[in-house]
Amino acid sequence: MKQKFYDTAVKQERAVLVGVIIQGETDEQAKEYLEELQFLVATAGAETVKSFTQKLTRPDRATFVGSGRLEDIKAFVTAEEIDMVVFDDELTPSQLRNIENELQVKILDRNNLILDIFAGRAQTAQAKSQVELAQLQYLLPRLTRLWTHLERQKGGIGMRGPGESQIETDRRLILNKIDLLKDKLKLIDKQNATQRKNRSQQIRVALVGYTNVGKSTIMNMISKSEVFAENKLFATLDTTVRKVVIENVPFLLSDTVGFIRKLPHHLVECFKSTLDEVREADILVHVVDISHPNFEDQIRTVSETLKDIGAIDKKTITVFNKIDAFKPLQHGMEEQAEPITLHDFKNSWMAKNNSPAIFISATKKENIEEFRSLLYEEVKAMHVERYPYDQLLY
Repeated sequence: MKQKFYDTAVKQERAVLVGVIIQGETDEQAKEYLEELQFLVATAGAETVKSFTQKLTRPDRATFVGSGRLEDIKAFVTAEEIDMVVFDDELTPSQLRNIENELQVKILDRNNLILDIFAGRAQTAQAKSQVELAQLQYLLPRLTRLWTHLERQKGGIGMRGPGESQIETDRRLILNKIDLLKDKLKLIDKQNATQRKNRSQQIRVALVGYTNVGKSTIMNMISKSEVFAENKLFATLDTTVRKVVIENVPFLLSDTVGFIRKLPHHLVECFKSTLDEVREADILVHVVDISHPNFEDQIRTVSETLKDIGAIDKKTITVFNKIDAFKPLQHGMEEQAEPITLHDFKNSWMAKNNSPAIFISATKKENIEEFRSLLYEEVKAMHVERYPYDQLLY
């Protein structure tokens, strides 16, 4: 008898992206936002097949996009056997229910996708608890759609209302679990606060920036450690702290979770204790991916997030990373016959608007010594001010 073989490999899910171009947004911005969403989908492990956009004054209250565009999406999803449709904004519970009823496939919004990536990346007990809490808080108002098969049915004794009672049971279980996780995180937060207190005798430097700008690569280079670094969004979730000594000055360097546009509110709340590393740092090293076409928007997003967590007024060094991949035409600059030099970068508006600023390539090890010298001078100045009688410096 001939032996049969079955393919047990997990089939990669195929996705369609949907975005709305609202008033004040350009087509280029919408394209950029959907490219970021596509990167998120790839990070989660799916393949993007097509993107749909629609110009609206504001997203439709019932179905996010207009009924005509939803019909177009439905036709494509059915014809191409698409597994899921991902929306570039948070969907309300009613929008989610309406779209799901119409398209009959898995529907995710931006927040749900980011939470899913975080769930896959979480390594420590703290990160896992933080992500689980955010997921439960996201799920709570959306419970009704999970129990549509138990809604009231016409006629039949014993068939009235099991859906409602099941939802209430689930709601109570989730609320209890949320309380337990909050208590657990309070305990972890207290332990972290004690650790940070013990570390307060040294100057603390925190790497901050948009996700996937090279913070972990810089961390590995400066501290000679092995922090996980990968060309994907949110490769780092857990804060890593390393002791670094440059010449004769010791300080603590921490690598933190990357920020992103429209970061879900639940995540910011749940990652409060992780972001305390940023809030309590003495110096921030703001890493910027200069090769990204919209790095100015990313700088703005990071500044807004820092403002939200109360860390905007700290001493900040701006590090423009990936100078080896910089393309002048993408940024409205004239293409030069000669390659752009460090001198050109230092005399550009980027350097003048962000002082102190440094231009490096972490992967190619370009201009690293100048970066270390600048970091040394900034840490030393703060060290001398705080510990004037420290014998280490003399």
